[in-house]
Order: sequence, then structure tokens, then C-alpha cells
Amino acid sequence: MARGLLLLPRMIRLRGVEKCYDLGGGKVWVLRRIDLDVKEGEFISIMGPSGAGKSTLLHVLGMHDSAWTGEYYLLDQPVHALDKKRRAELQKKNIGFVFQSYHLLDDLTVYENLEIPLSYRDVKKSERQSIVADVLDRFQIVGKKDLYPTQLSGGQQQLVAVARAVVASPKAILADEPTGNLHSSQAHEIMELFKKLNREGTTIVQVTHSETNAAYGDRIVKMADGWIVKG
Repeated sequence: MARGLLLLPRMIRLRGVEKCYDLGGGKVWVLRRIDLDVKEGEFISIMGPSGAGKSTLLHVLGMHDSAWTGEYYLLDQPVHALDKKRRAELQKKNIGFVFQSYHLLDDLTVYENLEIPLSYRDVKKSERQSIVADVLDRFQIVGKKDLYPTQLSGGQQQLVAVARAVVASPKAILADEPTGNLHSSQAHEIMELFKKLNREGTTIVQVTHSETNAAYGDRIVKMADGWIVKG
């Protein structure tokens, strides 16, 4: 971890987080005794073989998954002790997501895809228009605003997906194999964009199989069989 990051406050703290599935022959563990700290402004890469628990851990951090035990603090808020409504509010206010398969809504234009996260946060329409216009300009996709996702290349779709993740100014972005469906030049563009967002203060936690992508992070956390083995 860079020396400057040691002085930053902690954004995420996990203690003893575990998750398992009950199958006929007993329990199958997906996460085991996960302890993890992430500082505000840090860029972390989570690596490990398929089935290591990387994506499961990311979904716990993103509050998509509530079927786990242990303690999870986000900005000192005890996620493990919050009800579903409070968790949703905390998630919407602080976390943006980027997925390997983009998850754009095909029946909405680029502009409308960017506007949706703001409508979920009850941002006034006039303010939404201003924010979306700024993001379109910042990501240099103004000319794509009236196109539909199916009219874009894979790299352009992921660019829009990253823009959508940051449109509501989240404190953290969680990215699950964000360049998995892209060729190398597109992947480089997306990773450079993440690095720029990180330099501007956004905390980033990415799951990746790529050593090249992992190297963009300040720190690499390695997982195997549900355990953190390094990091």
C-alpha cells in the first residue's frame, strides 16, 4: 500500500465474514473468516482461481448478498446490523457497480441509462439533466447519447457502464471482471479510466484474472477456496 494511503480513514472493514451453502452432504463454504480493510481512496485488486470466492466477496461488499455472517462496516456503518431498507439507502448513496457483461438496459438510450441511477436517488429532473450532460462530456460520449446499447461496440458499452457507475458520485466503485469481454486496447482504456477516477478520490475494488489489470491497484488481495491467502 502506498505510504500516503496509510494515513487515510478506513472505508470498509470486514471481520470474520463467512458464507456457505447447505447441500445434501453438508455445508459448502464459499467465504471463510474474511478479514479485510480498505482505505478511502485505495484501489484494490482481488485475484484468485475460479471458485475462490472473489465475486461472492464483491457481492457482499456491494450488499447484493445478505446471506452471510460476520461483521461489515462501511464508513463506520454496521451493515451487518442494518435492516434491508437501511442497507439499500447506504448502498445507493455510496457504491457504484461495473460488471463484465455491462448490464445496460437495451431498450433505453445511453442518456436514459445514465439518468436512471439519479432517478433512483430522487434527484430533480433539471439537476439530472445537468449531471448527465457533464458525465457525457467527461467521458467523451456526447455523440452516443441517443444511441441504444446494441448500437455500440463492447468497449463503448463498458465505457457507458463505467459512466453510469459514477454518475451519482459514489465513494466506491466495485468492478467484477470489468474488461473480461474486451480486447486489449479497449481493456487498457477502461483501466486507465479507473486509474483516473481513483486519482480523483474514488475508492475502487476490482475482481480480475488479469495480472495487467491487477497491477493498476495499490494492493493485490489473493483468494483461494474462500480464504484470503495474501493481502
